[in-house]
Amino acid sequence: MLGSLKTYLQDPLLKKMYDDIRSVGPVKSISLDLTHRCNLRCKGCYYFEEGMDRHRSPEDERLFDAFLNREAERGTNFITIVGGEPSLEIGRIRKIYARFKLSIATNGLKKIPVDGLENIPIGVAVWGSRETDRFLRGNDKIDIFEKALDNYKNDTRAFWYYTVAPGLSEEIPEVVKTCIDNGNRVLFNYYSDQAGLGGKFDYRSGFEKVRAQIDRMIELYPGQIFMTPYFNKIISTGQLFDMKWGYEVCTNISTNLPSNAARMDNGYPYNPHFRAYHADFETVRRCCTGETRDCASCFDTWEHFSWIMVHLRKHLSTKEDFTNWLSTMYLFYTINRLVDTEEGMSQLQSLLSRQQPISSE
Repeated sequence: MLGSLKTYLQDPLLKKMYDDIRSVGPVKSISLDLTHRCNLRCKGCYYFEEGMDRHRSPEDERLFDAFLNREAERGTNFITIVGGEPSLEIGRIRKIYARFKLSIATNGLKKIPVDGLENIPIGVAVWGSRETDRFLRGNDKIDIFEKALDNYKNDTRAFWYYTVAPGLSEEIPEVVKTCIDNGNRVLFNYYSDQAGLGGKFDYRSGFEKVRAQIDRMIELYPGQIFMTPYFNKIISTGQLFDMKWGYEVCTNISTNLPSNAARMDNGYPYNPHFRAYHADFETVRRCCTGETRDCASCFDTWEHFSWIMVHLRKHLSTKEDFTNWLSTMYLFYTINRLVDTEEGMSQLQSLLSRQQPISSE
């Protein structure tokens, strides 16, 4: 295996990208609900569907400071900030930014200021066309997409975290063009219908058409889509070599939670440092996106990144497999500004331009 890696790294582009990743050092990450509060109630939001807001965020800021101190002492160096709605706690964002690498997921309704927060990767949610987004996130009243477009126009920190329902693939070209014309890139996510709307929103109908449209966007907008055909395939099919996606293989589980002990003993790798903290800054949940939900409904992009990333050895059989692993790793590092975003996208485009199309089989 190691001999194969040495052979693959004789390719100058692969070696450059691999060295870029290695130079960053180990990423020891956690997920943090910065607050239990939110200014929206989106249909199908995992956070409220499982009542995670019962874990109240303390008003005493000393408790938050103590939490950051504990995590720094434990070796944490990267925090994925979720919630609730993080933009309601700008002061806490600034404290994290001063001490850790981070990434933020926001609904876009309130702008995260630029001053003093110049290098934060911000994933701005959109769930479809203006009509669809207004229905799912704006209670059929608020055009959140339009407000977010205005808030993050030409903001190089921001990318659109576009969650697509399985029956709404035809909306993808217009939404993507709107986002790119706004001066932002696009990362895709897949709607799982935790609200039970059914029909075109039901994940059980499959994402084949969505996947095809996303692949088309990658072709049409080189350098503007935070996605690769390989990554798109793994998330939308839930298949990675001989493994089927689910709790048994998910790598981002809270490792200090007793109920996860059997998972950690089943032989599949996991991130030993990871914890998903509730907004009380003390308790943890099973994983990033749920406590009891069926993992078959989880298409979370970040969890699938990790699933691929921990399986370097499975990707060493061929140079193509290794290239797929490396492109996934490098994409994650690029999105999260662990490597320079513009240089990272340029390297990825060079790599993708010489790959064969990914089979749908």
